[in-house]
Amino acid sequence: MLLRTVASRPALAMRLTTAAAVNKNAIRTIMGKSMIARGLSTTPVGRSGNPPMSFPCIDRLETRQRDLLSGPEPTYEKVVTGYKVYNHKAPYALDYGGMLKSFDLAYETWGTLNADRSNAILIHTGLSGSSHAHSHPENLKPGWWEKFIGSGKAIDTDKFFVICTNVLGGCYGSTGPGSVDPETENRYATTFPLLSVNDMVRAQFLLLDSLNINKLYASVGASMGGMQALCAAALHSERVGRTISISACARSHPYSIALRFAQRQALMSDPNFNRGFYYDGVLPHVGMKLARSIATVTYRSGPEWELRFGRRRRAPDQPPMLCADFLIETYLDHQSESFCLNYDANSLLYVSKAMDMFDISHSVTERLRVQRANTENMLYANGNNASGVSNGTVCMNVNERPKSATGVSNVESNEQIVDDLVAGVKNAMQPTLVLGVQSDILFPVTQQKEIADILRKAGNKNVTYYELDAMY
Repeated sequence: MLLRTVASRPALAMRLTTAAAVNKNAIRTIMGKSMIARGLSTTPVGRSGNPPMSFPCIDRLETRQRDLLSGPEPTYEKVVTGYKVYNHKAPYALDYGGMLKSFDLAYETWGTLNADRSNAILIHTGLSGSSHAHSHPENLKPGWWEKFIGSGKAIDTDKFFVICTNVLGGCYGSTGPGSVDPETENRYATTFPLLSVNDMVRAQFLLLDSLNINKLYASVGASMGGMQALCAAALHSERVGRTISISACARSHPYSIALRFAQRQALMSDPNFNRGFYYDGVLPHVGMKLARSIATVTYRSGPEWELRFGRRRRAPDQPPMLCADFLIETYLDHQSESFCLNYDANSLLYVSKAMDMFDISHSVTERLRVQRANTENMLYANGNNASGVSNGTVCMNVNERPKSATGVSNVESNEQIVDDLVAGVKNAMQPTLVLGVQSDILFPVTQQKEIADILRKAGNKNVTYYELDAMY
């Protein structure tokens, strides 16, 4: 990596100078460190006789920010080789009106494809998952589903040919915001088009086409992976033999949308985010850390927190502090710090927004299909030239206002919503297993029951619903 220095990046120097001017308190903290170390107070005379609080967490953040001026490289750009790449060379129209001139999809496989190519299982990942679900000779590092995939395991590689992709929009080998735009030879950043979960799944089926796999034995996924599995079953029903959806939803609900919105706001509020154009500067480390802290809270249950940490403090014999004090706080601090350079901030924005927008309802699916068809027609009319194709916007325009100024909702009745969802899965007649976890707060069991209920109402006679009562 070229040394990132302020001297070699005038624009970066200007941004850092501006940020420093705004954050006067941080500057005072840095300037006062030597005084504090000598036991001297930096509190302005006449304001208080109490010594100032120490903020080791802020000290660490400032040190980390300085370190990032010259590295380290994000680890997601150093993914261990071992994945294969499907390259789609034709323009790819997307649901929200954007397009990609071409795209790559990273994937890994385990097991052997049988003679009639009927034993393939597609594993769909969650938000930040790579294609490395299980270890193999080209990458010996344990995968994120290491205990579930393999010889004699739940997904038996002696029987099945298992495929896992990094989703479109990700940063582990698939085309995403951090990839180089072939049109400009610069990274897409936030010129990358908005994606839907449907777009991700359609890309996966193009990969299956390239592998000459006409029909999957099963489509399996958890969290956002469960959304993809349901989408595959509903929109590519003739190509999916069985479906397993774990802790997912038929449509994103307000609570999970609100939590992901809070994560994106924390991330975009980092001065180094620079509207997504941070690749040649300092990464939005603080924003990513805050976003991950919020997310981590939603990934665990209250009983699990109680069992693991209770109200234990790191140093119970010391006075309370405003930085990480309780063990639960030190855990969040450690987990969020370790994630910061392991995933691209822009990918977090785009993929989490796709999760928010997920809705398997017939009306929504049809609207997206029409929008995509319009883009395809425009591309065809222009000879596959992308001129005039909009990539959408990540945020609301400055002059744009929500339709309702009164706060009164104009949504359909619950009965109409359910009917729309049922119509959306009318073709999903495969044997289906829906798994929910009683302690899950991000995807509660009510949402798993909703998936099972709409499939049954649509006429699927082979739906199994199972609820896990474990706290993990």
